Amino acid sequence: MISVGEPAPDFELSDQHGARVRLSALRGRPVLLVFFPFAFTAVCTDELAALRDHVVPAVGGEAAVLAVSCDTMVGLRVFGDQNGLDFPLLSDFWPHGRVASSYGVFDDDRGCALRGTFVVDAAGDVRWTVTHALPEARDVAAYRRVLADLGAA
Repeated sequence: MISVGEPAPDFELSDQHGARVRLSALRGRPVLLVFFPFAFTAVCTDELAALRDHVVPAVGGEAAVLAVSCDTMVGLRVFGDQNGLDFPLLSDFWPHGRVASSYGVFDDDRGCALRGTFVVDAAGDVRWTVTHALPEARDVAAYRRVLADLGAA
């Protein structure tokens, strides 16, 4: 897994609307990068709703919030529309799990991303990271504390 202090691996993925998002293009502001296993599951739906309700409004334009799964772009579009998720949901579908693997949070046996979270600072370095077991939801308050330390919440 990528450690604190290391440069965040750059990537470019399509969001749920087909727009290409490149991590390095977001330099100059912090990025909250949240990997999640599967759209349409209870824990993931609740976690992303918490991001929508408590993190995205708190950071405004001061930080970017990106959620990544190995679901298809079309699946993420439906998932996002059904749940009012208007921040980028990035598809790491093909090559399957390439970005999750580069961050060390791909589960080969299940074929999905683990619940890995990374806060990338404005210079592109990882400032904080945590990984949770698949059934264990993350605490969005922790994200807000780390982003606040970077002046983004």
